[in-house]
Amino acid sequence: MGVVLLLLFAAAGLAQQLANPENLAPYIPSPQAVVDRMLETARVQPGEMVYDLGAGDGRIVITAVQKFQARAVGIELSPELSRSTSERIRSLGLEDRARILQGSILRADVRDADVITLYLLTSSNDKLKPLLENQLKPGARVVSHDFEVRGWKPAEVVRMKTDSKTHTIYLYEMRGRARP
Repeated sequence: MGVVLLLLFAAAGLAQQLANPENLAPYIPSPQAVVDRMLETARVQPGEMVYDLGAGDGRIVITAVQKFQARAVGIELSPELSRSTSERIRSLGLEDRARILQGSILRADVRDADVITLYLLTSSNDKLKPLLENQLKPGARVVSHDFEVRGWKPAEVVRMKTDSKTHTIYLYEMRGRARP
């Protein structure tokens, strides 16, 4: 009975989360091995600007800075996650190269991004696609965990296993003001 109640409460919380039209996906962290592979697949270089849309606990932002010597910005809708992730960035002494912005990714300004990372639903990627097509510069890369960007042709598709789950990483390269 306790497990059933727990599942009902979890489902109710998820339904409440997704009832907000600004919330494009539930908070489910990417495994660290997938984060590393996403950033490797995107060929993140030192000094580049990485944006993580739907930053959650900030693991992509933190990894981009610590492992790839990039600069990184995470955009997160949840005030609680934004606050705790910002505190973690401060405690790690990364605030000169990493930050979390609290707000909607649907209204983000990502014009200075070299790399965009996503772990959203395909339908959410559909909503973000016009913003990305209008703002990203030629040569920018978009890397998405498990969910494609419909209508874009991936430059690379990577499949990897963690524990018993297979993950798919889609890499898209912007070729101009239009889609890849």
